[in-house]
Amino acid sequence: MDKKDAHIIVVGNEKGGTGKSTLAMHIIVGLLDKAKKVAVIDLDARQKSVARYLQNRQTFMANGGTKVAMPAFKVVGQSTASLVKDREVEDQQSLQEGLDEFKRDVDFIVIDCPGNDTYLSRLAHALADTLVTPLNDSFIDLDLLGEVSADSFQVKKLSFYTEMVWDSRKFRSASGKPPMDWVVVRTRLASLDSRNNKRVHSALESLQKRIMFRYVPGLYERVIYKELFPSGLTVLDLEKVNSLSHVAARQEVRSLVDSLNVVE
Repeated sequence: MDKKDAHIIVVGNEKGGTGKSTLAMHIIVGLLDKAKKVAVIDLDARQKSVARYLQNRQTFMANGGTKVAMPAFKVVGQSTASLVKDREVEDQQSLQEGLDEFKRDVDFIVIDCPGNDTYLSRLAHALADTLVTPLNDSFIDLDLLGEVSADSFQVKKLSFYTEMVWDSRKFRSASGKPPMDWVVVRTRLASLDSRNNKRVHSALESLQKRIMFRYVPGLYERVIYKELFPSGLTVLDLEKVNSLSHVAARQEVRSLVDSLNVVE
């Protein structure tokens, strides 16, 4: 029996500062932790946050650090052709070449998109089997999904990003592909169960019925998620955890990966 093509997980939104690349990295290592073969395509050729994280991981091992699981990875940059049509053709070719390089050899391809609207990002969204959209725990970030009534939390107007995701879903349907699973993840959650947290939670519960996404809790605001970046590690890579906070962080990451429903 021929091996199925890799399941494509796209981590994307059109807003910077939501912890998107940090979330992507923890999903990647979470899948590796489940003994899955993973490849990564970083479409943010300017920042290269995920690619740099993985390069740090390689350097950590090369300098004598404990061996940790590594995904294959590459950076795909936007075309610089002068004509829009030529740029789009080149972007399609570049992304397809990246997918073709990995799709038969791994279980998952994780694509990290830039925090703005690009043609490459739209291509990736149209190919997503699972789309993961991180949001900061605030009403400001809810605008990424749509204009929300302050009183009823009802959607008054869909955002450009939500409309783009719906167009991607239509494309998949027209191509005969299974429906995309859109997962919205709250990130940088505050430790306290504040009034704002409860209101954002209520708004997202209301939004998910209208916009048709799955809303799941994400990662709390923890130093451990940032301080391991120079070594390219995550809390799942640590041989020993020395605090209850680290134990909780490890469970958070594993719960997040489980909530994606991509591992049988």
